[in-house]
Amino acid sequence: MTEPIATPERLLVSERNAASAAYSPLYQQIKALLLQSLDRGEWKPGEAIPSEFDLAARYQVSQGTVRKAIDELAADNLLIRRQGKGTFVSTHHEAKVRYRFLRLTPDDGHQPATSSVILGCSRIKAPADIAVLLGLRTADVVVNVRRVLSFDGMPTILDDIWLPGSAFKGVTAESVAANKRPMYAWFESGFGVSMVRADESIRAVAASAEAAEHLGVTEGSPLLQVERVAYTYGDRPMEVRRGLYITDRFHYRNLLN
Repeated sequence: MTEPIATPERLLVSERNAASAAYSPLYQQIKALLLQSLDRGEWKPGEAIPSEFDLAARYQVSQGTVRKAIDELAADNLLIRRQGKGTFVSTHHEAKVRYRFLRLTPDDGHQPATSSVILGCSRIKAPADIAVLLGLRTADVVVNVRRVLSFDGMPTILDDIWLPGSAFKGVTAESVAANKRPMYAWFESGFGVSMVRADESIRAVAASAEAAEHLGVTEGSPLLQVERVAYTYGDRPMEVRRGLYITDRFHYRNLLN
């Protein structure tokens, strides 16, 4: 028998269309409700969410159904379980999540110290290709940040970052330079934008004269080009990042399930 769900949540498939092709398992519907609450900011990054018992009462389902929904959100790194403490909203301030979108891994396993140099920050009308990726109009304003990211003091990544201007009104060259936190942690605490997933495309390219100068390599040297579109809740694109990576001491590592 289908477990009932509280009507105020406006989630779910009624009995008359439950057998339709659009029907999704109950735990997936609970997962969607939890995502809606995260998107609304009901539970902030780093905060605990209600217990499985309380959520089961709220949605009028079994704890097992809630647990399965939470398990999927934890597998997606949107929630973090802490033994004996509860379940918390993931935050880019936490070590486990902080660099989960940065997949460049040292060949020797040593975790390097990172530092960055800001090359520029400007607010301009969105270039056509960036507007498409961010779901904007070309008349909309975007923020463009360019930086060199160094590992153990050695320039390693040249980043070209594009952000929707309406969501990042306080981003200036001065504020970017003053920020000492990982960029996604800064977006989260400073602008209320949590990056929860990303799509990437990767290709090998030859270093242009400009890239070679910033990265300290010879023109034409092989680089790894990574284009990333990062999304917040609701699958809303919030960043386009185009990076050129030096890989003579690193490799790009990804886990596929």
